[in-house]
This record gives sequence, C-alpha cells and structure tokens, in this order.
Amino acid sequence: MGFAAHSRGGHRLDLDPAHASPLAATGVVERYPAEHVVPFHSHPRGHLIYASTGVLLVQASTGQWLVPPTTAVWLRPCVQHQLKAMTAVTAHGIFVGEHLDAGLPPVDCVVHISPLMRELITALVQVPHQAPFQPRDALLGQLLVEELKTVAHLPFHLPWPDDKLMGTVCEHLVRHPAQASTAEDLAQRYAITSKTLHRRFLKSTGMNLGQWRQKMRLMQSIEKLLQGMPITHVALESGYESHSAYSVAFKKTFGCPPSEFVAAASGMPKGAQRLSA
Repeated sequence: MGFAAHSRGGHRLDLDPAHASPLAATGVVERYPAEHVVPFHSHPRGHLIYASTGVLLVQASTGQWLVPPTTAVWLRPCVQHQLKAMTAVTAHGIFVGEHLDAGLPPVDCVVHISPLMRELITALVQVPHQAPFQPRDALLGQLLVEELKTVAHLPFHLPWPDDKLMGTVCEHLVRHPAQASTAEDLAQRYAITSKTLHRRFLKSTGMNLGQWRQKMRLMQSIEKLLQGMPITHVALESGYESHSAYSVAFKKTFGCPPSEFVAAASGMPKGAQRLSA
C-alpha cells in the first residue's frame, strides 16, 4: 500500500494519520488494475497486506511472495517493499502499532487469513484513523492482533528472479498459466537457448522452471476455487490435463485436497462442502 491507483491520480497516500493512530490496528483499501505497480516504500508500523480479490506480487528486501486470496503477507516495520498487481486486485493494508510487536510473527512471511480475520480486515478499513472513535473501533484492531499472533505461516513463497529477463519470463507465465509452452518455446520467444534459460532460471530462483510453474499455477488456482468454479474447470484453466492430476499436485503442495482447502478457507466444517467435478 502507500499509493493510490492511477484512476485516482496515482498519488502517494497520506498514511501519517494511520501510522500515528492510538488504535492497535488501522487499515486502508485500494483497487489496482492488472500490471499496476506500487513503487518501493516502507511503513513505521508492522504491515499486513491482503488481497481479497486477485493475485498480488509482494516484493520486499527480505523476500518475494505471490499472494492469492485466503493469504496475506506480514511485513515487519520499516521493511522496504513494492506491490505488483498480477491481475486486477482489491488490496487491503493493515498497520499494527509498534508497541504490539510481542507475539507477532518475527519474520516476514505469508499467513493464512481465516474467515474471522477476513471480516475483521474488511471492518478495519472503514474505521477512522484518528479520534473520535467508537469502543468497537479499538476492539476490532485488538482482536485482529490477537488472531495474527496465532495464524499459521504458509509455504506460499514463490521465488521471484532478480534477473530482469527471467522476471519477464515469469510475468508471461503468470499471465498465461494454462499455456503449454515448453522451455524450448520460451527460450525461442526470448531469443536465448533452452540451456541458458534453465541455467539462469535456476540461478535466479533456486527452482527449476517446471517446479516454479507448477507452484505458480496452484497458487493462482486458489482464487478460482474460492469463486466456486468446478475443480475440473480449475484444473484445465491452470494447465493440468485432468481433475486427478491437479488434485494430486494440490495436495502435495498444500497438504490437503482442493475441496478441503476451500472448506477451511470458507470456515466450513471438514466434509461440509463438496466441489463438483
């Protein structure tokens, strides 16, 4: 967060009142079109970045994360970061008071956003940053901070290359997740050899191209699952040949089948929700 969308002039947001607020947590919400970039900046408070719709790339001095709904990135105070909307996104920024650091995640990371936290975030961005306040305003932030102390850290780190050309390759893959282009196709597209592509990709991400693309596809697919799209359709739109191939890969990466993931993200008891094939 920190800057308005181009449709609102692209100006730097005045967040001084939020940073100086006596409340435990305050928030802002912005909508960004696909490919919009919020340049590098930092905040004096701990910062929770949550996209309720769309997929957001958070690039910080301490790591880079591709963030689908049901997750958020937690950044400690004063960490330089920029945001890139990989699709159109609705981005929420929550700022947590410096005096509340004890018990909060000690590292920058991706955390699970439960249905309760989602509702708290939605409510907090409507709360004024300065007095007068209602008793409810303070309680909302206090509860969110307590929830943030207990949330699970998720393996949603997707290494983003600092190699400019490899970054361009990754952006192309993110925008066309179902495309079946081979490494040879990509190498030809960017006028390099496939051997050079593999070498530079591994060096700049720590993952080979196939591993990176599979994790990216699975992370991107979460938004479609949450929209209620049948699993078979999600699988095909994510570049998988079948429901079963997609489900196996999803469970291997996230520890549960797609249907259980959606049920948990929706706050439903295990087994209460069934996605059609």
